[in-house]
Amino acid sequence: MAVDGTIVGSIGPGLAVLVGVADGDGPGDADALADKLAGLRIFNDDEGKMNLSVADVGGSALIVSQFTLLGDTRRGRRPSFVGAALPEMAAPLVERVVERIEGHGIAVATGSFGAMMQVSLVNDGPVTLVLDVVDGKVR
Repeated sequence: MAVDGTIVGSIGPGLAVLVGVADGDGPGDADALADKLAGLRIFNDDEGKMNLSVADVGGSALIVSQFTLLGDTRRGRRPSFVGAALPEMAAPLVERVVERIEGHGIAVATGSFGAMMQVSLVNDGPVTLVLDVVDGKVR
């Protein structure tokens, strides 16, 4: 991940996580998301079955704050971002996700909150998931 052409975050095999913080999200939501990410069994074992977590395979996590995930396109042709948390509320929650994942023994890289970033990834597998956290529960 680069800001103004300078690499600010990079990982090898692991998770690329785009985190959108909604107005009303809180610490419990950040904790639930981090714990779910750390424990998701989405990496293949020796038999080719998704049985291993990112920690099990020695992977890392790249956490990218992405308010545009909260874009509401139900009306008109221009997305509305009124459901996204203000930066002063979102930044600490994204940082909490980072710290909680690190607490699971997983190395984490991040970008720069609020910066225009160029993010690139190689999707090495069939898994892309949307995790929605409501009232501290992932669904």
